Amino acid sequence: MPWNKNDYPDSMKNLDKDVREKAIEITNALLNEGYKDGKAIPIAIDRAKMAVKKD
Repeated sequence: MPWNKNDYPDSMKNLDKDVREKAIEITNALLNEGYKDGKAIPIAIDRAKMAVKKD
């Protein structure tokens, strides 16, 4: 299921807006690569936090 800024997993609810938007983008990319939600979401959150910190 593709996620967007209005419909995203509960685990992203408390993230800063910038981190959440990046996590949604990364989650969708991982889902397109064949990852399941349960694996894609935590990976995306970690990567988003690192990406937004660097910016």
